[in-house]
Amino acid sequence: MVKKFTVVCLINFLIAALMGLALRYAFVGDIGVNYRFLTHAHSHVAMLGWVYLMLFALIVHYFIPDKKPVFTRLFWLTEIAVIGMLLSFPFQGYAAVSITYSTLHILCSYYFVYLVWKHHKTASVVIQYLLKTALVYMVLSTIGVWCLGPAVSMLGQASAFYQIAIQFFLHFQFNGWFLIAVIAVFFHVFQVEDSKLFRRFFKLLVASTVLTLALPIQWFAPHNLLLYGNGLGTILQLLMGYYFLKLIQPKFSTVLKQRPKLVTHLFWFSICCFVLKIGLQLLGLFPEFSQLVYTHRNLVVGFIHLLMLGVITGFLFLFIIQSPLVRQSKSLYMGIYTFISGFVLTELLLAIQGVKFYFGNGLVPNYYLLLFLFSILLPLGIGFLLYNIITQKNYATQTAKTT
Repeated sequence: MVKKFTVVCLINFLIAALMGLALRYAFVGDIGVNYRFLTHAHSHVAMLGWVYLMLFALIVHYFIPDKKPVFTRLFWLTEIAVIGMLLSFPFQGYAAVSITYSTLHILCSYYFVYLVWKHHKTASVVIQYLLKTALVYMVLSTIGVWCLGPAVSMLGQASAFYQIAIQFFLHFQFNGWFLIAVIAVFFHVFQVEDSKLFRRFFKLLVASTVLTLALPIQWFAPHNLLLYGNGLGTILQLLMGYYFLKLIQPKFSTVLKQRPKLVTHLFWFSICCFVLKIGLQLLGLFPEFSQLVYTHRNLVVGFIHLLMLGVITGFLFLFIIQSPLVRQSKSLYMGIYTFISGFVLTELLLAIQGVKFYFGNGLVPNYYLLLFLFSILLPLGIGFLLYNIITQKNYATQTAKTT
């Protein structure tokens, strides 16, 4: 079941990456599809088909000892919702069919929360706190989705209410559900135990997640209180990051020495992206920088990809490559290093272009072509990893030996 789920999730990710590549090509040549509609499809498949379903598989694998058939049925029903969004968004954007499948996905997520809450078993207080908090934030995030309909009918898509509803959903999806669920699995795999240090980390994590919502709200409904709230949230987040590093520091010498070098490299890549994400949000304390990010799409896309591809996907890949799902072969190394290379090159190019726009220096020479060429490395890396897993024939035997 784990192998099938992982393969499906990676196929979703590969499709999302190819759609992202098409979006990059749209500035080089004609793609023959509505750009905005394809953007919706790309983001939904990446978030809900890759990250959501991969977390679904990991949570069931690690925290549900009694693998009831209902989880398998729910996974495939959720995948049907993802396929429905994949086939409808590129052709109609937000319309009857795509909204129906999006609603189905939300209802499936509610049922998933209920099932996990009821059937999860762990002796770790650390996992209890993190897992339940992630699930709460997932449900909380959907309030933003339910507000979109009334926002459009009453005030229109250009209204502050509509934009804030979107930001509410995205914030608690990325910084709440996705990130905290990833940390829960990470702490489980690396055996982080309960302590006063963890309790401080957890309180700061919860508080900073709520308070940093103030920044995207500030973009559409400016108020001094929101600036103060975001300022407090970013400071608490900085302290949270410090405690996070203190918690995992003892694992550097004990756990990582037992892993292949690729695991160590991916571990440090993910940690560095997490630290960079915190650092960039700290810069949001300066209104000039915050306004710069908001007004330059390059920087917004770069930050979203930092969190989505660097932090969250980095950790998800880390969990995958140290499991019996993969073979220690050239395809595995090529997959991970190709993906990381594509990520780093595109992020650097987006950042450089954002800075050039800020100083009024125009475009980087061949900017759109370079962005497209660098982006090819992302689906290529995913393809290598997918090939490695599909051709791993001894997964069941290796799993039996490790249990």
